[in-house]
Amino acid sequence: MAKTIFEELGGKYERQGDYLIPCLTVPAEEEQPIGTWGQRHLDYLKQYRRVTYTNLLTSGRLNTYLADIDRQAQERFERLIEGMKQAQGITERLKEENALEWTGRLNNIRACAREIVNEEIIFA
Repeated sequence: MAKTIFEELGGKYERQGDYLIPCLTVPAEEEQPIGTWGQRHLDYLKQYRRVTYTNLLTSGRLNTYLADIDRQAQERFERLIEGMKQAQGITERLKEENALEWTGRLNNIRACAREIVNEEIIFA
């Protein structure tokens, strides 16, 4: 019996009853921690970009890709917060004088920064 292209490329079949089933495995990948941003992007890929998700998964690059997205998003988030704090004049002095106002303004900045990161990196 002639070899199939799958067999010529190093693939193997396993016999189950009358059928030959290809033995497929996903390449091993280095485990890296994935934070909140990476998890959000993973959910987005699974729901709206299934082909990209499948390609990354089967090539063994998904975890590395998500860790990189997580790192980029966290860095962007922190830069945005610092820039907005300076632009709006939110300082440690305000924190000492009026902690409630400082908390409210900082929460507003964090929400704005989260939306920007979601639009630019996570859901792009």
